[in-house]
Amino acid sequence: MFETTRWSLVAAAGSEDSAACRAALAALCETYWYSLYAYVRRRGADPDDARDLTQGFLTSLLDRRHFENLRADRGRFRAFLLASFQNFLAKDHARRNRQKRGGNVAFLSLSFDDAEGRYRFEPAEPATPETLYERRWALTVIDRALARLRQEWESRKRAAEFDELKAYLLGEAPPDGHAGIARRLGLSETAVRVSAHRLKRKFQTLLKQEIAETVSDPADIDDEIRYLIRALDA
Repeated sequence: MFETTRWSLVAAAGSEDSAACRAALAALCETYWYSLYAYVRRRGADPDDARDLTQGFLTSLLDRRHFENLRADRGRFRAFLLASFQNFLAKDHARRNRQKRGGNVAFLSLSFDDAEGRYRFEPAEPATPETLYERRWALTVIDRALARLRQEWESRKRAAEFDELKAYLLGEAPPDGHAGIARRLGLSETAVRVSAHRLKRKFQTLLKQEIAETVSDPADIDDEIRYLIRALDA
């Protein structure tokens, strides 16, 4: 089920510059770039520099591919991406190569226009850049799984039911519980309980699929889920 996911494809290819590998890496970068932006903003970069550094790094990643740093302990894209970005910042490649940027930016679809708007809603309490990176990564994984799940329910004309039940997935059950949902949807409480159970199981499946895209070994999926839960609780 998970053998040919994006990061497993990239990790297996190593330094091989194939179109499939490049496309897989680009897709991952497009999904998780904001985690890097939030990280470098929390390190003190202003919005313009954060945009340039994030964009410059991702362009460099697609150009030169930092796979010489890919070891067994970097089998998770989350860890590989942050370690590579930290190395990039330490060497200050983005500033010294500013004039070279843009060659492959068109290959990525990054919405920097709303990046700072999103950053303003990040927690204001003290947090390390690494903590914010991990939290934003975890939320991105969850948001993607929820979006896919809602799309499925919409296709079955059950969007209203999904919107009522999704609170159970996030540990925020409505105060009037199953009875209130049943009343609003015109269903029995039993039907609501069954739907909530099915929704939870499907969400868990989709969450595992999203995480599988970012690990090279399927055996790491459950550990990665536990890690991201801890990141949200931090």
